[in-house]
Amino acid sequence: MTDLTTEAAANAGVRTVPADQRAEVVAARYPAHDGAARLYGDSISQDADVLYRRLRAEYGAVAPVLLEGDIPAWLVLGYREAHFVAGRSDLYDRDSARWNAWDLVPPDWPMRTAVGKGDSITWVTGAEHTRRSDAIHDVLAAVDLFEIRDRCERVADELIDTFADRGQAELMYMYAHLIPVQVMANTFGIPAEETAGLVRDLVTLFDHGAGALAAYGRLMGLMTRLIEQRRQGEGFDTISRLLRHRAAYTDDEALQDLFAVIASAQQPVAYWIGNTLRLLLADTRFATSLAGGRRSVGQAMSEVLWEDPPVANFTGRWAVRTGQLGSQRIQAGDMLVLSVAAANNDPEVRPDSAAGPGGNQAYLTFGHGEHRCPFPAQELAEVVAQTAVEVLLDRLPDLTLAVPAEDLVWNPAIWVRGLATLPVTFTPA
Repeated sequence: MTDLTTEAAANAGVRTVPADQRAEVVAARYPAHDGAARLYGDSISQDADVLYRRLRAEYGAVAPVLLEGDIPAWLVLGYREAHFVAGRSDLYDRDSARWNAWDLVPPDWPMRTAVGKGDSITWVTGAEHTRRSDAIHDVLAAVDLFEIRDRCERVADELIDTFADRGQAELMYMYAHLIPVQVMANTFGIPAEETAGLVRDLVTLFDHGAGALAAYGRLMGLMTRLIEQRRQGEGFDTISRLLRHRAAYTDDEALQDLFAVIASAQQPVAYWIGNTLRLLLADTRFATSLAGGRRSVGQAMSEVLWEDPPVANFTGRWAVRTGQLGSQRIQAGDMLVLSVAAANNDPEVRPDSAAGPGGNQAYLTFGHGEHRCPFPAQELAEVVAQTAVEVLLDRLPDLTLAVPAEDLVWNPAIWVRGLATLPVTFTPA
């Protein structure tokens, strides 16, 4: 297993710059980042679009930003530029060993799990990526969508039963966060008693907070145990299928790729559920049609992928060589963060954002290029999210926000777009 706590030392044996010298080094080496916006702390607005608009007005399609600990990076705001970077792995690849700022990264940096290079489908490229992405596609395509829908209906009903008689609930941690992993646990052969801890660790990991590294360690420990168990006997779950696939996975490859798949199946889907419910309950365009079939649910889910994509920003890409992107001179080894949320609302491709996306499906929410989310994974995510929303509305048809929509609090992490809480009231069932 990759030891992300020593990644900086592993990369070219660099010596970490002392904390009291970091600002001076950043100013000298990255002059464009002097006074750059911080993508963490108090500088992050509850309305992230305000930050994106300010950066776009000041810098154009590509803006200098500072990550946690004032580590320099470039935020790609433009749709065309983000599409170009994601599709040109020959110019902007996933190999973080190229990063020219490793010496600025402290050992306990919480974002190591997001940028520390590992041997997973998320990072590998070329023929190796093709071998493993084909395997992931095959094992996920083998999952029965009807079975997933049935499983999701049962899980949703069980969760709703725990609060249906109260007349009120907080839907993020009592419902949305619990559904994806509980639905997929049976498919992956994950024991039921492990799911609660799994959810907590995945949420902590995606928030990139102080406990991210510890959560990562526990998650990898769980996956290691599951792989060891499957190697010892035949099974028909997703882990067993991957280990038997003709791609001939090693245990470490399986560990890394299964972790990537499960992580992608949890919080992004939970936020897709929560963001869709918020839109349905808060926006009058949907309120009048909820009782008349399910078309409005599908429309709301699609709109969320445009307006409030669950994964708002992706790290990272690294420049293979020095070149121009937007109006910025990008040096070889610079890190780029792709802002899906900003790109989806780029006025160059959506001149009238108030009109909504309509039938336009050109969003970058599922990525683009070599590392785009596999189509079977998109199908599974959509089935789980739509079923979770529909079952809840069927069971609690008079569901209402317990607070004004403008008082709902978003998760402060810039990487995700999801509600911290979603309090609702309803007639006790």
